[in-house]
Amino acid sequence: SVKTNCAKKKMFTKEIAKNGSYYFNLTAANTQIIGTSQMYTSTKSRDNGIDSVRKNAPKAEVIDLSIS
Repeated sequence: SVKTNCAKKKMFTKEIAKNGSYYFNLTAANTQIIGTSQMYTSTKSRDNGIDSVRKNAPKAEVIDLSIS
């Protein structure tokens, strides 16, 4: 789901935490949050984080830790 939805800019929501830090959520088509970023000190850093996920997540290796 992350690989599918991270390519769509509209699936990212830009948020501000109670302490004033910036972060983003990645949502699935059903609006469920499927990823939350680290906290950032600026909107530019947060936006760079979104760009990084959009660039790197589609080709990232998936390791299924549920298989024993």
